[in-house]
Formats: sequence, structure tokens, C-alpha cells
Amino acid sequence: MYCKNCGEKLDDMAVVCPKCGCPTDNFYANGNAGDKRPAADDAPSAGFSVLCFFFPIVGLILYLVWQDTYPLRAKSCGKGAIIGVVVEVVLGLLVGIIAGVATCAAFAMTAPY
Repeated sequence: MYCKNCGEKLDDMAVVCPKCGCPTDNFYANGNAGDKRPAADDAPSAGFSVLCFFFPIVGLILYLVWQDTYPLRAKSCGKGAIIGVVVEVVLGLLVGIIAGVATCAAFAMTAPY
């Protein structure tokens, strides 16, 4: 067996590489570190980004659940949620300002001087 990081020849029972300290497949097979390797089918997802844009709380939950097993997909969810929250805040401020100006203008037209 060879180290996937440095290419050093390893004993077949080695858990870590003695040269670079990189864990081998035996490290994860023995149940060490809770097997926190990213899943092989992990990839950024535009669909989850859009979902999380419209429902930021879902994005936060998916980010927290997937951050260890699907880090790229979790990052997509987190970005979608953050962008969604920022857009919602900006639109809320704009609508509030426009409504306030319209109310003041309407009140100014109806108020006697």
C-alpha cells in the first residue's frame, strides 16, 4: 500500500503514514475519527442554493447537517441562505422606506394648512 498524500510505501496494516502523518484507509476502516470523510457524491448544488435562497432557515439547517459529510453541498446551501437573508432585508428596507414616503406624501396632501 502507498500513501495517497506523499507516495511513501506503507505496511498493509498502517493506520497513518509515518512520513507525512496522513491517515490511510485503515484509519477510517477501524472507526477512528467517526469516519468524517466527505461523501464521494458530494458536489455543489444549484438546486439547493435556490431552495435555500427562498427558505433561508432550510439552508441553515441543511448547512449544519451536511457540513461534515457533504461540505460542498453544505456550502451551496449556506451561500443561498445568506444571500436570501440579505436580499430579504434590503427589499424589506426599500419597501418600508417607499411606504413611509408614500404615507407622508398622502398625509401632507390631506392635512389642512
